[in-house]
Formats: sequence, C-alpha cells, structure tokens
Amino acid sequence: MSQFADERAAELKQLFFETALELLQSLNDETLKLEKKPGDVETVRTIRRIVHTLKGDSAAVGYHELSELAHELEDALAVDTGAPTALAEVAFAAADTFSAMLSSYRDGTKLPSAEPVRKMIRKMARDPKARKPRSSKASAAIAPEVEWTEYEKLATQGALKQGKYVYHVTAQIDPNCAMPIAAQQLILKALTETGEVLGTRPEAGSAKNAMQFQLLVASDHTAEFLTEKCRIPTIISKVKIEIVGTPAQKVVQKTKAGDGSAKPPATQDAVTQPSANAEEIAGPVQEIEPVSSPSPERETAVRPTAAAPENVLRVDAERIDTVLNLVGELIIGKSMLQQALNEFAVRYPKEAMRGRFADAMAFQSRVLNDLQRSVMKVRMVPVAQLFRRFPRMVRDVAKQCDKQVNLVLNGQDTALDKSLLDAIAEPMTHLVRNAIGHGIESAEERARAGKPAQGTIRLEAYHQGNQVIVEISDDGRGIDAQKVKTRAIERGLLKPEEASRLSEADIMDFLFRPGFSTADEITEISGRGVGLDVVQSVLHRLKGTVHVVSRPGQGSTFRLQLPLTLAIIKALLFRVEQSLYAIPLNAVAEIARAHEADIHQVDNCEVLQLRNTVLPVARLGRPPEQKPDGRPEKVFVLVIAMGERKLGLLVNAIEGEEELVIKALDEQTAETDLVSGASILGNGHVVLILNLAAIVERFAKSRPDTVGGPATGLLLSHSERARVAQSAAGGQA
Repeated sequence: MSQFADERAAELKQLFFETALELLQSLNDETLKLEKKPGDVETVRTIRRIVHTLKGDSAAVGYHELSELAHELEDALAVDTGAPTALAEVAFAAADTFSAMLSSYRDGTKLPSAEPVRKMIRKMARDPKARKPRSSKASAAIAPEVEWTEYEKLATQGALKQGKYVYHVTAQIDPNCAMPIAAQQLILKALTETGEVLGTRPEAGSAKNAMQFQLLVASDHTAEFLTEKCRIPTIISKVKIEIVGTPAQKVVQKTKAGDGSAKPPATQDAVTQPSANAEEIAGPVQEIEPVSSPSPERETAVRPTAAAPENVLRVDAERIDTVLNLVGELIIGKSMLQQALNEFAVRYPKEAMRGRFADAMAFQSRVLNDLQRSVMKVRMVPVAQLFRRFPRMVRDVAKQCDKQVNLVLNGQDTALDKSLLDAIAEPMTHLVRNAIGHGIESAEERARAGKPAQGTIRLEAYHQGNQVIVEISDDGRGIDAQKVKTRAIERGLLKPEEASRLSEADIMDFLFRPGFSTADEITEISGRGVGLDVVQSVLHRLKGTVHVVSRPGQGSTFRLQLPLTLAIIKALLFRVEQSLYAIPLNAVAEIARAHEADIHQVDNCEVLQLRNTVLPVARLGRPPEQKPDGRPEKVFVLVIAMGERKLGLLVNAIEGEEELVIKALDEQTAETDLVSGASILGNGHVVLILNLAAIVERFAKSRPDTVGGPATGLLLSHSERARVAQSAAGGQA
C-alpha cells in the first residue's frame, strides 16, 4: 500500500512539474503584456489567476515554500495598484524565483532564497503610489474578485446539468441613491423573476460595500434580457454580466421575438464578457464554450455536452520513441519481404500466386506508411513551444544592453520533431543574444543611420520540402565581410593570397570557427567567440546546416536548415569502391554523368563544368585506374545543395532510392564525423549514411594538394565497416 502511495506521489509530482512550467511560461507572457500595456486590469487578473493556480498545485504536492511565496504574490496582485511598472518587475522577479525553486525541487538541491522577491512585494505594498484610490469611473468598471462557497459552486454545476446558463451579474448602485440596501432588494427581486439566484455578494441587506451588488444567477434567458431587467432608472447606474458557464446540453427552440427565453447568451454585447472566475466557480470538469446563435433553417439545435472528458493525453516521450523504433523495424521487415518477393518473381515467373503476394505486399506497405506518418505526427509539435521562450529573454537582454528591441514571431504553427525542437533551443538562444549584442545598434547610432530607435529581431519558421527552415534575422548594423577576412588573416586562419579568391559565403564561414569573434570589446553578452561554433556543431549533429547572409547597415539573417525527423529518411543509395553508402534524397539537387577527362584541377581543387557552371567536386574514393583499352572512365556526379553552396560528389554507381531507418553509431563504432548513422536493407546489407554537412565543411577547410588528396579520409576501413555492420545488426535485434 505504501509502495502504491509512493508511486502515486511521484506521478503527481511529475505532473506538477509539467503543468508548473506551462504556468510559468504563461506568467512571463502575461507580464510582458502588462509591461507593454500598463494598467490593463484583465491582464492583472489573469496573472493573479495563474499565481493562484500555482499556489494551490504546489501546496497539493507538499512544496510549501513555493506555495507561500505564490500566496504573498497573489495578495500583492490584489492591491489596487497605480504603479503597474513596479508590478511587472515584481512578477518577473517572482517568475525567475519560481523557476529556480522548481529546479531545486526537481534536483533535490538547496532552495534559493525568496527574500529578495519578498522585499520587492513589501516595498510595493508600502508605496503610497501603489495604494492610491480609484476614481469612481474605475470603480464602476472593475469588480473585485469573488470567492463563491462550495455550496454555491455545486449549485452552479447542478444548474448547468439542468440545461441552464449561469451568469455573474455585477450591478453598480447609483451614487445618488439614498437607500442602497433597498436598491439591492429591487435588483434581487428583478433577477429572481428571470431565474434562480444562487449567491449574492454582499449578502442581501448588508450595508458593507452596499454600492456594488454581485449575484450568481442561473437562467434560461439571454444576457441582454437580464441586462434590461437590471436597468432601473435612478437606482442602478451600470450593469455588467459575465458568462460563467453554458449548459451541458441545451435545446434551443424558436420563440417569439422579445420574450428573451430559450436563446443562447449573446456574446456581442459590450457588457457581456467571459468570467475570469469561471473555472473556479464551475469546477475543473466544466468546459466553458459560448453558444452560437441558432440557425433560422433549423427548428432545434442540440449542443454537445460541455462536460465531456478531456481529449488530451500526456505520454512520456520515451514511449513514443519506442513505438517509432518498432515502426522502423517493421519497415526493415517490409524491405525483407519485398526482397524475397522479387527473388520469388525471378525464380518462378509464371507462378499464379505472384499476384496475390504482390497485392498483400502493397496493402501492407500502404498501412505501414500510414502508421509511420501517424507516429511521426505524434512526435511533431509546433515551433511556438520554442518561440514563446524568447520574448522574455529578448526583453531582459535588451534591457541589460540598454537597447530598444522588438521581437516579431512568424510561422509558429510550423511542426517539428520534439527532439529537434529541444536540441535547437540553445543554438537559437546564442543567435538571438548575438543579434542583440552584436547586431542591433544603440538608439543614438540608429538615429544617425536614419533608422527607428527600436530595432527588430524576427524569428520565422517554415517548411521547405522535407526540411524545416528556422531564420533569425535583425535590422542592425550587419556583418562586415572585409572585417571578418582581416580578422581571419590576423589569426592565421587564412593566407592573404587565398583571401581574394574566397566568396562572401566562404568568408562568413569563418564566423563559425572556435574562438573566432569580430567584437572589439568583450561584454557579458558577446565578444568571447563562444557561441557560433556551438551552433554549427549542434546543427551538424542534427544533420542540419547553418548559413548566414548579411548586408552591412541593413542586418543579418542566420538560416537553420533541419530535417523534419532524425528517425526515418528517404535516401539515395550509391556505391564507392564496392561499398554501399546513402545520403538524404532531399539534399540531392541533380544526378549527372561525366567522364574522368571532364574533371579538371584548378588551384589544387577538382572542378567540373556543368552547363556553363563551374562545380567543385569531391571524391569519395580513389581515382580510377586507366582502362587497358583506353576508353574514358565514366563516373556519377551527385550535385548536393547545402544552403547557397553546391558540391559534386563523385561516386561509382547508383543503387536507387530507399526508405531507411537510421541507427545511431557511437564514436567507438565509427571514428569519423563524416558518417552520421547506418541502416540495414531488406537483404541484410548494411548501408552507411553520410553526414553531408561534415563533408562540405571538410572540403571547404582542407583543399586537396593532389587530385585524390583527402579522398581516402572519406572512406571507412574494412575493420570499421565490420564494426558498423555488427553494431547495426545488434540494434536491429
């Protein structure tokens, strides 16, 4: 029994950590809104509701320190503040402390001190500016939070199950009314005629806060109908009605005009707004949705139940990975069956069963492809989950650099594999921080350049074929290619005589060298040369690429190119010296044939003239020997595109296209970064998947001194291939 209790507690804590991170992200988002739009009451109420939820959840799992701090912040948010800037600063500081406390709870380390945040809360509470009274206009517009009793919440749920609408009515008593208690009785009587009054604040007949009367009403009538009932001249000055909940099942019937019954609540009325306390009143199982107006063509319209079970299931990522691996094994099995079927067709060409086998194989392939796509969609998440982290970071870094920066997000619905999304978080953070520290100028410098004082950073994601492109761009000073070239020569990375032959793209690649920086001074944000080399190494590990395009005075764009997934790819198979290799099919721009005589050497680099374009080529094997009959040797040229660059790979034979399941290789199995993985074909043969980004990088960094100079470095030895085959076969088993 105790073991079950321990497992249950661990499960609850894990669920708490997941929901708490979402709450903290929402807290940052809402606080950013408050900072941009000071004094927005609805935003303050939303922040208070988030903190209230965090307080309750943390107390439920026994994290009392976090719960107590959240309780103090909730009380501070309830203060009628006239200093929203201070409130935003407190909320930001509290969010950081909450995050640090969550990390400590998860890792079992010492909790950080919450005293700095408590001092900020107490200071704001003592500040007379933060407690100045509202104007009568503000008082009329904003009703205080109402805590309904458990009995009133149960009554609300019961009314919803009975098919009634529930409203939170706030009636402002006219300041000139001499008898506010009598006014309460009048409004109570008027609403009792329209439905059932489930609760009142203050209690009817109470003189406390008598100028504002709040009621919880269950009714079949519309919000407009209730509003008209409450408008009593010289008694009630303002009425505000909020929709607390819609009925679980409601039959809407045609009625005579003006009777105000059996119609859904109106949503266009300015005084009718969704209630901020709807979830707290109706309970956690109540799903609140507005009911649309009935169609005139239909006599009745049945609303689906709003209390239906939640349609979201939280699944650990490892379980999805396991299913995806099993799908990969099924794909290998499909290839084996296809291979056997092909051999059967060759051996028994007139066998009548061939057609039935082929039909069954086609059906299995179609179902397996659908299964694969479905599992892949489960792993796909919108890029918005990553992008939403950056507004707070941009705000903090810009403030630290004393710059004005606006962040623009585009393509947040673009889907990407969850593992890739998590992996590119750090590279994107480096690039965004560099854009603020290096790219965006100060307000004075931008003014001299004729730019607006506020700089702009854009994050954009979109699909391109079977890849996802993520761009980080800014409208800052840009990157001076000449300065990059000069710094590379100073550090001995480039010879002066070679510098004149390099393209701008080649020069920009020096930015990704370890320790390379063009910053004139070192700051906390940038200048140490740490960051861009990390970006490139992470992208190479993910089988992706990073490229930079910059225009001095106009800004820079860093383009991250990523595969949709790392698990299953469509590949082009080819042979080099009888060994089988593969590269992603979407990276192949074209396939050409050429003779060895067409390949020339220019500046120790082999090139091929392809349709009036000079294409640099890299050999994946040794140059072929001259044939005895003197005939020219033919080779295949795989033209691959990596960003704006193109490179031709010289191979001996093309084997065709295949869908491959990638098997990861450790460093002991393949001692080269030119191979990113391996796969097993249906006939049991092992194929090595080449890392094109690493091949292009090695080709750019080390130009061959002879025709076949670095070629042997691109091949694995026989012993390495044997280890790879054994490792891949073990992964299959």
